[in-house]
Amino acid sequence: MTTIRETYRRLHPGSDRLHEEAVRTFPSGVTHDIRHLTPFPLYVDHAQGSRKWDVDGNEVVDYVMGHGALFLGHAYPDITRAVQEQAAKGTHYGASHELELKWGALVKRLIPSAEAVRFTNSGTEATLMAIRLARSYTGRDRLLKFDHHFHGWHDSVVGARYGESDTPRSAGVPDATLSNTISLPQNDISLVESRLADNDVAAVILEPTGASWGTFPLRDGFLADLREVTAQHNTVLIFDEVVTGFRVSPGGAQAHYAVTPDLTTVAKILAGGLPGGAVAGEADIVSLMEFRDDAAWNTRRRVFHPGTFNANPLSAAAGVTMLSLVETGEFHARAEAATARLVRGMNQAITSREVEGCVYGLASYFHVSLNSECSRPQDGIEWPLRDGKAPPRTAPQVALALKQGMLNHGVDLMGMTGGLVSAVHSDEDVDRTLQAFEATLDEMRAESLV
Repeated sequence: MTTIRETYRRLHPGSDRLHEEAVRTFPSGVTHDIRHLTPFPLYVDHAQGSRKWDVDGNEVVDYVMGHGALFLGHAYPDITRAVQEQAAKGTHYGASHELELKWGALVKRLIPSAEAVRFTNSGTEATLMAIRLARSYTGRDRLLKFDHHFHGWHDSVVGARYGESDTPRSAGVPDATLSNTISLPQNDISLVESRLADNDVAAVILEPTGASWGTFPLRDGFLADLREVTAQHNTVLIFDEVVTGFRVSPGGAQAHYAVTPDLTTVAKILAGGLPGGAVAGEADIVSLMEFRDDAAWNTRRRVFHPGTFNANPLSAAAGVTMLSLVETGEFHARAEAATARLVRGMNQAITSREVEGCVYGLASYFHVSLNSECSRPQDGIEWPLRDGKAPPRTAPQVALALKQGMLNHGVDLMGMTGGLVSAVHSDEDVDRTLQAFEATLDEMRAESLV
């Protein structure tokens, strides 16, 4: 019997060859942690719409979608045209320009918390700046985050105690920095309230649909409870909407749940597939970056923020086009319909094969949990958080087989067990994905993996 891994090697010799070359230049041969894949990652030659083609000519239905940035798929004509036209005018002015005004106005119009906006180059930079603003605004040092919630790779967030482990998620973080970050289990508001009572926490930051873009969903009402207790303790509430912004709804998760934070961080969809992020929120907080006719303020109190590519004209051109297109919600309806079909079809495939596991999601993303007792969604696609139980994680060797098996059948998942659906994924894409999932499950069963 040919294994899933053997088939993966056979179908992707070009990727194997390029990986052998890459390890001589890049650590582990990759330029992003999530692109690391055993025995080698996929190398892509070009992409269009919902699909991409690897260097071996394999056509793949894509659910990575630029790590969530491509809500309108690869090379969407209007966005491509806007970037091309701007490139001909100049890629970097080193000066202010009109497009950044249009881009900022769209963010203010769509995101409920956005009284003022500051652009950055990435989601990591946006969360870094939001935390710095909160510390300046409150005069406090400590940050409260939640286990497994991801906010980029800077020291304040990546160095937090991760889950139940006493080991920081990354080496190289000073103990002094680590001591200023508190990580708690999500969904327990009493724990949060007791910790905020010490009045030393500058900000609470979280992904507003739950850890790891909703892999572990929040309980109903947790966001509203968090809004109440942070307000009581004069603590800045930060929604990290780098993934959920403009995806869960045109106004992000905060519009969907009708809970408004003090600060919001956005990226990905914000810049239409190009680099770009932003901090948006209460004017009193964001204005800590402004220059004033006060030398002491400018040198001692002002929050410093340069950035060579902040509001870059190319990113602004793509971002203005993207946000202008998606603000009506029409594209969201398409993406969410495709996601619902996927989740229900994948759950049917699991049930018919008597495999333990489930698929669940929200709006236009989904997650797969295999070899676990799951409470499958009954109405809609959201995880039913019964008794506060979060979905169990898929074992690493099972997740790897799922990723490789799906690629063998022409489907690329985000990470190993999830997917980000775009508005251009078609019924044919969904059908092909369900066929790939069924075939992969059968192969995993044959190898006694599920």
